[in-house]
Order: sequence, then structure tokens, then C-alpha cells
Amino acid sequence: MAHLSSRRRLALAVPVALSLTASLGFLPATAVAAPTSDVTAAAATAGETMSYVVNTRTDRGTVASVKKAIAKAGGSIVTSYDKIGVIVVHSADPSFGAKIRTVRGVESAGATRTVPFVPAATTDVGAVDRLSAAEAAEIAEASAEAGLSEPLEADQWDLPAIGADKAATINPGSKKVTVAVIDTGVDDTHPDLAPSFSASQSADCSTGVADTTAGAWRPVDDDHYHGTHVAGSIAAARNGVGIAGVAPGVKVSGITVAQPDENQLFFTEAIVCAFVFAADSGVEVTNNSYYIDPWEYNCPDDPDQKALLDAVTRAKKYAESKGTLHVASAGNSYNDLDGDAILDEGSPDDGTPITRTIDPHVCLDMPAQLDGVVTVSATGYFNGKSYYSNYGKGVIDVAAPGGDARQIPTGTPSQNGRILSTMPSGGYAWLQGTSMAGPHAAAVAALIKSTHPHATPGALAAMLKAQATKFDCPETYDYNNDGVEDAICVGGPRQNGFYGAGIVDALKAVTK
Repeated sequence: MAHLSSRRRLALAVPVALSLTASLGFLPATAVAAPTSDVTAAAATAGETMSYVVNTRTDRGTVASVKKAIAKAGGSIVTSYDKIGVIVVHSADPSFGAKIRTVRGVESAGATRTVPFVPAATTDVGAVDRLSAAEAAEIAEASAEAGLSEPLEADQWDLPAIGADKAATINPGSKKVTVAVIDTGVDDTHPDLAPSFSASQSADCSTGVADTTAGAWRPVDDDHYHGTHVAGSIAAARNGVGIAGVAPGVKVSGITVAQPDENQLFFTEAIVCAFVFAADSGVEVTNNSYYIDPWEYNCPDDPDQKALLDAVTRAKKYAESKGTLHVASAGNSYNDLDGDAILDEGSPDDGTPITRTIDPHVCLDMPAQLDGVVTVSATGYFNGKSYYSNYGKGVIDVAAPGGDARQIPTGTPSQNGRILSTMPSGGYAWLQGTSMAGPHAAAVAALIKSTHPHATPGALAAMLKAQATKFDCPETYDYNNDGVEDAICVGGPRQNGFYGAGIVDALKAVTK
């Protein structure tokens, strides 16, 4: 990825020099910032095209009337999701947003980004650190000595941590269950992913319109590795090659939502497209290891951000009504999502950030904080909360292995506390982040769906939490051992801010 920081794509990269760049500090009592709608208006100068979502009532008459009004207001329709009343629009008129909000039948409308729309272009950006041949040989030797089926499994401490190694011998998951990886693309040609990949449930939604052309879902280059790594944790096949996924018997699909340039941003129209496409394609579980750009937190008192919240919520609810459960990573900014205030210094991330203090009970991280979404925090080798992971009582539903370089394994060849998984072009690498925790939980949800094929999304979420292994709050949490407590865990073993209802359990998923 171009810039893997604590608050961008929800993974922290493999180099020993940690890339956690956000800083802790005291929050100011009040925010001092221009309204974010002013930021958008300033960016949308005449002649520069901006992207919008327009949310309407869903009756045919209203949708048709609003579509006509869009043209009159200087907008062109990219696509329309009539069944949920969300229309994606481009306009070069800087007053388009204000105009369309006054139209009868429009419930909200706003820009999905704060800088002018630029046609996507592919840019090559460096190479990632991968598993070396020497490391692979060492791990393969240890795997063979331990009698493991996959050459790199000896380094997958995350599998026994949630009972996934034992679960695979009982029920590896059903081919009738699919987990869609909504991300940067999935390399379905990888030998560990090809046996489990579902092309018919895959697409490129990065423009807001689903492109199902063969291979459209693949990453544009090896730097767009995030989705392939996530997919391996979910469903890498037990085929004697590389690693094993938590649910190696289920199907995995790829829905690309990242822009194909070096910034790899995930905009609202792409997520709406992905949720609707997944639902209409019969996907049972989606994995969402990201937050929706450009705002880390979306505040409903801002007209643009309210429109983004409305559009994604509509798509999410539609997918749920079709039987799709959404699983999302909690984020890597070590924020208390149940706290009184959070200092947001990085939004919008597509232009010039403004500093604002937000209330996380009001201004939401999408999709993690939306109702009905299973929100996942990250844990390390010793089951402690990963140092980077967001937390918060009532927000975190479950926890799962996401890796933590500071929790060093004692029983693996590499002694690497991160998560080993697949990479584009047939490679493997270690990553850490709540991005890695989310797919572990999504895979366990898929195992539950395999065991209980008629379970609704709500029932799946309830079983995922009920079966989770309970952990109490630690007496103190000082991850860098400087004598200062870095996070406060609130609650008891049945529900607390670090673990939610507990760490997911793959073995219970196939035996209960």
C-alpha cells in the first residue's frame, strides 16, 4: 500500500520498523474547524467534476422525478440503485449539492470526496517485503516435523489460537457459503486461492458500477496486496501449498472497491455498489477491512457526511434483508470508540485534513460503527489486545487474531507476531492490523453458516458472540511499559471494551 499508517487501510505492514504514525494526546474541549461542507464547496470550483450520492424515497415516481432534477441541476447520473434510492452522480457545478438538496423527494445528498474527481490511473509504487525462500524452507521443515498439512502452517499461530486447525478436520466449511472480500482486489490465480474462488460473485465496483468482466476483480498491481492477504486468511485451501485459511472449505470472492492509483482510497459509491452486488450475488458474509474515505468519522450534522451515512446504511440494510452478514475491522488508531471525544486530525484524507474533535457516539466510522455490522478488534499471540487496535465497550462485538509485533510467539519458526497470508503473484507475507482480525471473524461466521445454513445474519452474529471465548479486562494495559496506562478496558468477561463478547472460536462454530 502507498501509506500504511495507523488510520489508513486497516493493516500495519511487515517491516520491523513499525509504521504506526498516529500520536496520543490530550483532546481539546471544543473543535476549531470550518464546517466540512465548506471544505467540499471550496474544492468544487467551476469546471472541476465532483462525485455525489443523492438519496431519495424509493417509489418509482420520486426516483424518476429526482433523476430529471439531477440533469437540470447540472449533474450526470453514473448509476442508480433504485431499490434503495441511491443515485451516484458526477457534476462540475460547484452548487450542485446545494441545489439538489432542495428538490422534492431528495432526503440527503452530498459529495463523496473533497477534491475534484480524477479518472483513475494505475501507478506502480515500490515492492512489499515478502516471505523469503530461506524463511519458507525453514518453516516448511518445521511444518513437516509437526505433521502439518500445509508447508507454511507452522508459522500460522493464529489458527490454533481460535481452534481453526482442529475445526478443519471436522468441517472445513461448505462450498455453498461465500465470503466476499470487499477490498483492493483478490488475486484468484494464487495457488492457495484458486480452489476456493468464486468468479461469479466477484466484480470491480471501484467506479460505483459493478464490472463483472473476467479478472476485473484482480489487483491492478502487486502493491494492491491488501485484499489478497485478507482472502488467504479466510479460505486458503488445504491443498499442500503454502498456508491454510480459517475456513478452507468455503468460497471466497473479490469485490474491488479501492481506487486503482497509489492512494487506494475507498469511496462511498464503491461501497454501495459492493454491498448491493454482494447481496444480489447470494454472498452470505462480507469482510470489510477498511473505513470509507475520505472521512474517518462521518458526522450527521454535515450535509455531505450525512448523505454518505445514509447511502451506505441503505445499502447495508438491503444486503442484510437478502441474507448477508457484514463483518468489519475496528480500526488501528488505538481510539476508544466509546469514549467522550476523539481527535481526528487526518480527515479528509483525499485533500487537506482539518483538525476536529468528534463524539464517536454521533460521528461514525463506516462501516464498523453501523448497526448490525459485526465489529472486530485485534489480538496478538498471547491473546492481549493488539497495541494499535481500536476498542470500546458496546462497539466491539468480538475479537480475533490480527497480529502484534510486540507479542512475540515462542512456538513458531519465525517468531513473528504478525499474520502470515497470501500475496499477489503467488507470494506470502506477514501483516498486522485489525484488517487481519476481521477476516478471522468473517471466516468463523462462514463456518457457523456452514453448520447452520438457515441462520439469518442476526442469528449468525448472535452465535458468533455466544460461542466466543470469554476474556476479562486486564488489570492494567501498558503496551510500551513506560508506566503509563495506554487504554482503559471497561466491562466484564461477557462484554468488555477490548474483546467484546470474546475471541472468536472456529471449533465451536463447527461443533455447536
